[in-house]
Amino acid sequence: MPRVAVPATLLQTAGGKREGEIYLMERVPQHTGPETPLDMLNRAEGFFAFRPRDDGAGVLLVAKARTVTLTVSHLPPEDAARLSAAKQARFAVALADGSQLKGWATLELPQHHSRVLDYLNASAEAFFAITTADEVHLVNRAHVLYARPED
Repeated sequence: MPRVAVPATLLQTAGGKREGEIYLMERVPQHTGPETPLDMLNRAEGFFAFRPRDDGAGVLLVAKARTVTLTVSHLPPEDAARLSAAKQARFAVALADGSQLKGWATLELPQHHSRVLDYLNASAEAFFAITTADEVHLVNRAHVLYARPED
């Protein structure tokens, strides 16, 4: 299956932030259009390919379990009509390394289950998204100390 390179910033449990690119499939069976970075991180495989920028070492096979965040630029929405009916909730998360992220999540949940707590508990997948004005942070739940709703 052909892959598309997407610029990304990787933060792991050790080693600091690294600029580079990840590789996404052009098509996936679970929805129309290309694979999203969140789809890729939440696949069952334990590793993903990351090519650091300005590093002659080539592609690294990165352990998802040791990935704290993967940050990408905004990508076009999968289904604008569907997302227009969703609620946006603002919140902050504190990560195990002491850093914080603030942004919002798009909640596609029933009205009576549309709190940040519901969003964080709605899925058993390892990663969730926090969106800011400039980028999308894909956060590993295992590295979150706590979340604080801001609505």
